[in-house]
Amino acid sequence: MPESIHDEHPFATPAELRDPARRLRGRLTAGVAVFTAGTLPRATGLTVSSLLVAQGNPDRILALVDEETADDIATAGRFVVHVLAEGQQAISDRFAGLRPSPGGLFHNLDVRQTDYGPVLEVARNRAFCTWERAEEIGYHTFLVGVIEKIEVEDLGAPLVYYRGRYRTLG
Repeated sequence: MPESIHDEHPFATPAELRDPARRLRGRLTAGVAVFTAGTLPRATGLTVSSLLVAQGNPDRILALVDEETADDIATAGRFVVHVLAEGQQAISDRFAGLRPSPGGLFHNLDVRQTDYGPVLEVARNRAFCTWERAEEIGYHTFLVGVIEKIEVEDLGAPLVYYRGRYRTLG
């Protein structure tokens, strides 16, 4: 069995130079979701782990996304939030841009187009949302969407992200 040359990633920023806020955020366990919007074949999608559901009348989705995604969602006016389950790391990586997706983000996935955007059939827990507003906060765009419809099934275990890795809750 080959021995490891490095104990850490060889290109990782040394601990003393890392951004403290990013390090703090990394210590918060986050569920993983994929946001989709637009019409296929030009639809967009993004993996998001900085999100909350704000209950109220109406209920809302609050999320930190990149500016391009926020603009795409604002243009579309509607979007779908898919909660990922344990074992769906490949989908998360695809929409995060960490895994190649020749043919596009939605290529070879079981997807159906809705008025809210593409639905990933494999992610059975979803919120269908209408864009409400967005504003720049730090390096992110704070996106607020009104939840119009929710589909919830037994999830088993959610896909969670902690300190730069997918983890299990067990």
